[in-house]
Parts: sequence; structure tokens; C-alpha cells
Amino acid sequence: CHTSGMLTPNGKEYAQKIPREELTHLILKLLQAWKEPLSHFNQHHQELPDDSLSKAKQISNMVHELKTGVEKVTEKMQSMGIISNSLNGVASSEAAGLSLGNEADMMSDSDFIHCFRRDSNKVQSYLKILKCRIMPENSC
Repeated sequence: CHTSGMLTPNGKEYAQKIPREELTHLILKLLQAWKEPLSHFNQHHQELPDDSLSKAKQISNMVHELKTGVEKVTEKMQSMGIISNSLNGVASSEAAGLSLGNEADMMSDSDFIHCFRRDSNKVQSYLKILKCRIMPENSC
């Protein structure tokens, strides 16, 4: 996986110990790291059946929308003083170094999907933890 070099906590217990700001930064980094690979996948798999190609584009759009949403939540958290303003633009510049390059051509579709699923599960878990920290009234 192209994101394997990214330091992420193993397990929910470790993720819960990470400060909100770092967790938010990690979410943004993971989402940004998938922007180029998903685009590359969509461009180089035009031979897929229409429904599969449509699903791949839909997933790519959802990742983009999720990243945009997390950025908006981050801005709101910054304006409320929940986290500092040190996250501005950091995730994009750091994730840019995680481009696929030749790895995209060598990675099988099943490996690609496995890696995407793994990182999607991480983002989902981190978002749940972050939500519980920001809104503890949800009895998480």
C-alpha cells in the first residue's frame, strides 16, 4: 500500500490516545493520499463495465467530498478554539509525497481495493473517535 509508510496508530486504544489535532491531521493526510491513486485508477480502468466504472468514480467523489467536509469541520474547530490553526495546508503537502508513481501500475486491483478498504476503515474509526471527543454527549 502506498500509505504503508504513514505512521498510523494500530488499534482503537492507541488512536484514542492521540490528541484531537493530530487525529484530524491524520484523517486529512489519509484522505489526501488517496486523491491521486483513485484518479489514476479511474483513468486506467476505462475498460471496466459501466456499473463498476460508475462505482469507482462515485467512490472517488465521495472521498473528495469527505475530505472537503473534514476540512470544513477543521475550520470550525479552529474558530471555536478546539484545535490550533497549525493544520492549514499541512496534510496536502505531506500527502503529496505519497504519490503512487510506478507502484500504481504494479499493484493489482485486489491489492488496490484492499489498501483502500484498510485506509477507509482507519478514517472511519478516527472520525468516530474525533466525534466522541468533540461531542461527548453522544455517549460514545
